[in-house]
Amino acid sequence: MDFEVGQFVEMKKPHPCGENRWEILRVGMDFRLRCMGCGRQVMVPRKVVEKKVKK
Repeated sequence: MDFEVGQFVEMKKPHPCGENRWEILRVGMDFRLRCMGCGRQVMVPRKVVEKKVKK
């Protein structure tokens, strides 16, 4: 799957705030994602994102 900055992805498990949609802010070996529910930003390794993304 190809990932681009600005794309929205849906994860298998929700964030603690209850939202499972994330916006991609940075792509590389690590991804910077922003939760669409609470606005929290996290850095996640590429392997984890590829494994946990649903859509």
